Amino acid sequence: MSKLFQVDYQTPIGVLEITGTDEAVNSILFAEQDVVVHPLTEETPMALKECYVQMDEYFKGERHKFSFPSISVGTEFQKSVWNALTTIPYGETGSYKDIAMIIGNEKAIRAVGSANGKNKLSIVVPCHRIIGSDGKLTGYAGGLWRKEWLLKHEKGITRLPI
Repeated sequence: MSKLFQVDYQTPIGVLEITGTDEAVNSILFAEQDVVVHPLTEETPMALKECYVQMDEYFKGERHKFSFPSISVGTEFQKSVWNALTTIPYGETGSYKDIAMIIGNEKAIRAVGSANGKNKLSIVVPCHRIIGSDGKLTGYAGGLWRKEWLLKHEKGITRLPI
């Protein structure tokens, strides 16, 4: 089993905890507390360093796609949903129904919602881009206020902290 490392990145909307191994990032989640505990060090693996830099570029409005090594652990269905989420372009939104149609299972709307909620690669696998079919914001593990901020950020409405 590979050793896990963590680095924390301070965003305008809270701390992102980035975890992974020497090979890849496996989790990017908003922390409950707003304190940076794990800074970049010489021992931080390159994958986490690349993620940190790319998150910084994203929050500065300079990056729309990510290229650092990452790995998602889940069922084949969850992975298909997460892969479909990455097809929603920067600055745009989709619905659970849209994702169900992309994966070829129109009736799996609730299962898509469940898989969406288990995504551990926030922002990179853009679950924040999923809204209700009625255009309203739906649940987001990081909080609806963060989801709203991220969507506005991607549409160029805000570049500053709320």
